[in-house]
Amino acid sequence: MTCQNAAMKTIMPALVQDDSDHQLIAPNALHHYTVNMADLPLSCPMPEMFLWNSHPKVYLAIEATGWAKCSYCGAEYTLNRIAPGNADIKAETD
Repeated sequence: MTCQNAAMKTIMPALVQDDSDHQLIAPNALHHYTVNMADLPLSCPMPEMFLWNSHPKVYLAIEATGWAKCSYCGAEYTLNRIAPGNADIKAETD
C-alpha cells in the first residue's frame, strides 16, 4: 500500500454519510419543496437528504421573498412561514 492509498483509506470514511438514526431521502427527488421556518438556514441539499450523490451544499436566501431556487440542481423552495417545526420532506417524496 502506498502512502497515497493509506491517506485515501483515512479520508474515505469521513465522506460516507452513515446516519442509522434517521431515514435519509434521495437528494433532488422533487423539483419543488415546501420548507418551514424551523428549516432555516436553508441549504440544498437539505440535512434529510443523502449527500454522497448530490451537488455541493449551498445555502439559499429564502427569508426575504419566501422563495429560492438552487443554482446547481434547479430545485425550488417555498417558505411556509406559519407551519410549526421542520417540514416533512420525506412525506413529499413518498
